[in-house]
Amino acid sequence: MSAGNLLTDHPALYEARFPDPDRLAGRWVEDCLRRYDAGPRVLDMGCGTGRDAAHLHSAGRTVTGADLSEAMLSYARARHPGPSYVHADLHGFDLGAFDAVVCLDSSLLYCHTNDQLDGFLTSCREALTAGGLLVAEMRNGAYFLGRTDLLDNPKTDSFTWQGTAYRSRTTLTVDRTAQLLRRTRVWTADDGSPPVEQRSAWRLLFPQELRHLLAAHGFEVLELHDGPGPRTEPPWRESELPGTTTDADRLHLVARLHTL
Repeated sequence: MSAGNLLTDHPALYEARFPDPDRLAGRWVEDCLRRYDAGPRVLDMGCGTGRDAAHLHSAGRTVTGADLSEAMLSYARARHPGPSYVHADLHGFDLGAFDAVVCLDSSLLYCHTNDQLDGFLTSCREALTAGGLLVAEMRNGAYFLGRTDLLDNPKTDSFTWQGTAYRSRTTLTVDRTAQLLRRTRVWTADDGSPPVEQRSAWRLLFPQELRHLLAAHGFEVLELHDGPGPRTEPPWRESELPGTTTDADRLHLVARLHTL
């Protein structure tokens, strides 16, 4: 069994597995930015294939997309032009001045340690202009308090891309000591290629913990809720206002850097 990250190593396959033809995530971010009158300069940290960055660019914003994966960045430049795409680590970055930092699809939760979270938030604080926004979307650590439905049984999924059928089997486990949600995903395909095992983890952040971290770095939380959002069921709809609870499995954050 070979090791790797099948989806991030093959961005076209990633978009096939997670289609977003209506640019729901990008539209949700733009709605947040407009609601709080954010300026035009946006940094999309963990931009992946560039779909959301390109949507924000099409809305008239000046966008920089940043990612660790060179494969993703090359794909973004070719398939979703408009933004500037740069290689950067969300644990610490210096990419210029922005009016908003966006971090979607649990990218923020790749900050596994407190030092890494501090590095990300320090970098955001230094990148943002006074009154700038941090907009993020991620898993909700609080969901796993007393719930095991996502842990009890492996999840299987399948899809077909360019004539090849792909199947995944995903197992989630909670590492309580490290406060991480660990994921093991095994991919198989009907083209004769060997199975690929992918291991990754997200930090389990709890809503009040997140509020405390943001306040310590000079941010005021404007919104923190479990939906509606681009990955909730039912999904967010145009101009739908944010909720008030933080009980479901996704968290949606809008925070403003305090003005001096």
